[in-house]
Amino acid sequence: MLSTDQVTSYRESGYLVVPDLLTPAEIETFLHHEAQPDRQRLGLRTHVVDPQWAHLAHHPKVAGCVAQLLESQPMIVQTMYLPKPPLKALEAPHPGIAIHQDSLYIRNEPETLMACWLALDDTDGQNGGLCVVPNSHQDGLLSAHPNQDTDEHVSWVQEYGMRDINGKEWSEELYSFEMDNLDQMEVRRLSVPAGGGVFFTGLTIHGSYANHSFNRFRRAFAIHYVGQESWVYRTDIQELVSTALPSSEG
Repeated sequence: MLSTDQVTSYRESGYLVVPDLLTPAEIETFLHHEAQPDRQRLGLRTHVVDPQWAHLAHHPKVAGCVAQLLESQPMIVQTMYLPKPPLKALEAPHPGIAIHQDSLYIRNEPETLMACWLALDDTDGQNGGLCVVPNSHQDGLLSAHPNQDTDEHVSWVQEYGMRDINGKEWSEELYSFEMDNLDQMEVRRLSVPAGGGVFFTGLTIHGSYANHSFNRFRRAFAIHYVGQESWVYRTDIQELVSTALPSSEG
């Protein structure tokens, strides 16, 4: 359980770093599993078919914190394994994800989206660890533009199907968002030890830069959740999965 001070810090800052969510054995087991060539995949919903992805997404320490912060039954929206290898000679560094808000990609109503970013290696600014803009969630959903810094961040464009709660369907073009008018001085590069995690809201501006280290991996696993009362518009991740935890309400 998180302390009152930790919950208050999350509410005020829009993020919270929590150490020791995963044991070294759990990390080793997951990374060994990922190295196998015959592992099953289902895109952003791999947690439905892969027991190791499901273990992290339903992990009692992770989902327990999420339930406490959401004050609702956590529903798993999507999962992502985010490996970022070290720099190789004569090759460009492995890029990160442009500084963005998750709710630009995962529209939900009411807005309850939050994430847990789990460090599977010791991570910091040198090897492309997670960055956040403290207190940025307080300003709501902000304007953004396509990523321009292709040296530091990946760029992509893709059409996604949408469906509202009444069954109306349409498609929208999403891309690698980068926030407008981003003040680099406000970006905080976090240091998160292996096994630790960062919880942050869907409105918290965050992302990562390229791994510029020569001998340090930066592997991470991210899970996005909403409360059971929220509707997710994207059809590819609309089928939510309830965590194994009981509801925190009451």
